[in-house]
Amino acid sequence: MAKSSAYRHVIVESFIPHDTSGRHGLVHIRPIPGQVFSPKLFVECSKRLVDAEKYPVGTKFKLLAKRTDRRGGTEFLYAYHGDPDVVITDKEAKAFMAGLKRGHI
Repeated sequence: MAKSSAYRHVIVESFIPHDTSGRHGLVHIRPIPGQVFSPKLFVECSKRLVDAEKYPVGTKFKLLAKRTDRRGGTEFLYAYHGDPDVVITDKEAKAFMAGLKRGHI
């Protein structure tokens, strides 16, 4: 049975995993540590975010995402591919994380 949670903002980053078996592409997206979502969760989002020519590996983005297992398997984060790309700086990411710790976000 598919489970799904409400959409919420999450900060993610692009990275190159050590082991790319079982996944698509060289560059992946993961939540940054310190949020509700584990950095180990796979993120399904727009392929634009993994375009290394447009966004260098390590770029951070703010997504509106939800946790789901809608395919009946392992849980993952889903962000609609048509949403705009919201690139954020390290400073903005730190401010977002500070807001989480205070319960404001």
